[in-house]
Amino acid sequence: MDLLSDILDSLSLQGQFYFRTCFNSPWSIGVPNYASAIRFHFAAQGECWVRAGDESPIHLKQGDLVLVPAGAAHALSDTPERKPVELERAMAENEYTGGPLFRVGDGCENAATQLMCGHFTFAEGSDHPLLRSLPNLIHVSASMRSSTFWLDEALRLMARQMAEDNPGSMAVVRRMSEIIFIETVRSSASQSDQLAGLMEALSDPKISRAIQAMHRDVATHWTVEALAGEAAMSRSRFAARFQELVGCGPLTYLAEWRLQKACALLREGKASIQEVAARIGYQSPAAFTRAFANMFGESPTNFRSRLAA
Repeated sequence: MDLLSDILDSLSLQGQFYFRTCFNSPWSIGVPNYASAIRFHFAAQGECWVRAGDESPIHLKQGDLVLVPAGAAHALSDTPERKPVELERAMAENEYTGGPLFRVGDGCENAATQLMCGHFTFAEGSDHPLLRSLPNLIHVSASMRSSTFWLDEALRLMARQMAEDNPGSMAVVRRMSEIIFIETVRSSASQSDQLAGLMEALSDPKISRAIQAMHRDVATHWTVEALAGEAAMSRSRFAARFQELVGCGPLTYLAEWRLQKACALLREGKASIQEVAARIGYQSPAAFTRAFANMFGESPTNFRSRLAA
């Protein structure tokens, strides 16, 4: 089983493209918080600075990519100290009303900075140690891209599609952006100890077997001893190693994963609450409802009804 693919499929990863920018100095844009998205900016031409919270500014050079997880508010600017103008105000002042191109200044021929901007979203309720392990900013430099073939090729293709603006280009860009997210996560583990640990867990020949068992048979009444047996490790060593790499205990991971699978089943809307509870390993709908409400703040019935409305 490809664990990373299974995780992202269950969380319903989707890429969304906003626009290509043509920014002429002086400029500085304040991007507001959008908690349910992971934003990205790719410098197709020129350079800029990216600031998020108290993080040191990142110098984004031509060919670089930056991801801003958790939808954090951030600023993009031509110089690191320039005060940002809020995005909506900048759009109004530059008469942007939608479409694939956002201009600031005198046009695109000699624009200093051309960015490709978009975001990645996950289905409502999505949560996983993978998402929690992402650093505040992920910076992929052009030199890092050169050693990551698929990421490099995907970014090149995305840039060409936007420049040519052929029929279907936006659909291609959206699909390529999903590849870009996956490859960025795989190539950026060194930027976060938590992410590095999780990626090691997904490939570790022992720990990954236990995670695969939970994913494959989510309804099984797993114990730490049984999972340690899957990993061919002692109970104590397995529990400590799992905690070290994943950031939570194996039974905590299992409980959270069951509820993520429940969210996916509820979004499909075909199974009853009783069927969902049984398929993810709960002995009764009442126990499932309590666990679901503790994690998401509402009952599974309300969750499904709200999404269907």
